[in-house]
Amino acid sequence: MNGEWTESVSNRTFIAINSGTREEIAHVPMGDKNDVDRAVKAARTAFESEEWRAILPADRGRIMQRISRLLLEQKEELAMLETCDTGKPLAQSIADVEVSARYFEYYAGVADKILGETIPIRSDILDFTLREPLGVTAHIVPWNYPLQIAARSLSAAFATGNTSVIKLAEDTPLTALRLAAICEAAGIPKGGVNVVTGYGYEAGTALASHPDIDHITFTGSVATGSEVMKAAAVNVKPVTLELGGKSPNIVFADANLEDAAYWVVRAITQNAGQTCSAGSRLLVERSIHASFVEIVKEKMSRLRVGPGADNSDIGPVISEKQLQRIEDYMNIANQEGATIALGGKSCPEAGSGFFFEPTIIDGISKESRIANEEIFGPVLAVIPFDSVQEALSIANGTEFGLVTGIWTSDINKAHWLAGTVRSGQVFINNYGAGGGVEMTFGGSRKSGFGREKGLEALKFYTQVKNVAIKFTV
Repeated sequence: MNGEWTESVSNRTFIAINSGTREEIAHVPMGDKNDVDRAVKAARTAFESEEWRAILPADRGRIMQRISRLLLEQKEELAMLETCDTGKPLAQSIADVEVSARYFEYYAGVADKILGETIPIRSDILDFTLREPLGVTAHIVPWNYPLQIAARSLSAAFATGNTSVIKLAEDTPLTALRLAAICEAAGIPKGGVNVVTGYGYEAGTALASHPDIDHITFTGSVATGSEVMKAAAVNVKPVTLELGGKSPNIVFADANLEDAAYWVVRAITQNAGQTCSAGSRLLVERSIHASFVEIVKEKMSRLRVGPGADNSDIGPVISEKQLQRIEDYMNIANQEGATIALGGKSCPEAGSGFFFEPTIIDGISKESRIANEEIFGPVLAVIPFDSVQEALSIANGTEFGLVTGIWTSDINKAHWLAGTVRSGQVFINNYGAGGGVEMTFGGSRKSGFGREKGLEALKFYTQVKNVAIKFTV
């Protein structure tokens, strides 16, 4: 906070747990509204300072290049810290650090290319627009990808000239603290990046409702996102929300089924299924329903569940609460008469952490809770369809609209579906495209609004000012 490591105002702490071992790994300051207020004031003071205003756009780019290099230089240590904090397999944590570095590298390249426009009005008026920073941006970061998502929004905010306050999820408070230290080491002035650790109901609520922030970026659940919107509305602050998903992979009989099965499995098991954009629904053409489920089942059954430090295929879920939530959904599946084709239970033999088997649930209706509600675990819901129109109806049949995968060799069918499905991202014969930093990302309906990633994200961290100059000859 303001370039200094500090205890919370109350001197309270909470304990960070390794979800793979249930061991205590850190005592973390428990911030509340007083800490949030200190952080926002530090960010405001920095933003209004001559030092901040003197940073040229090209200099911001150079600072961000240094941040990217430092992240990569510390990749192994940061990845192990992320694995301890989240439980995810070490290879996935390494990828998260690399993607985080890529965000800063990407936005470093556009920091000095954020342009306004000239607008023709009449011959004696020069009219133009300026794209200016908003001021102090608030970043409420979830527990599933703490380093990567903090980097995603912070890099765009800094590239456009904003100062920031980051509130970390209480489950995963460690790596973004290191990110803030790296930002300062790279040259971001004190107060430019501030981090508050603490619980959502205290620190998160205080940040979302603070009157002196100028924008809120929130990634998390629909329920919490709705509360963030309400808090922001009181102070008339703009919000970018990236919320839940129940994303479908739509597989047709004419697809390359081996490729499709590989990505269907990967899309639901990465980070133990704890991903907003996880492919948690499999919509499969009825003529290949049974055979394709067997291919998916065979691939999924080969995955090894275990501690992230062992670089298993699937690590633990984040907490005992999340494990219980998934188990509750298995009871719902049984009540709905579903067939659990694979898995369906916790996995204590994998270790002392919060492990759950990769799971396939078949024999469900498109109206069932299993087909419509976000479980946030390695659980795949299978629904057959008979026609392209029915596939579209099922794909659009939930309250979400984040990502869709389409698997077919018929480009006409693929293009029609891509144009009609209600989804912020559509992938044809792939899923995720390597998580591209360059690709615009965001949802519709209860998956949220606003956009992260790519050049589009910069619009949400700037405001447009129009200037009209009357001159005489």
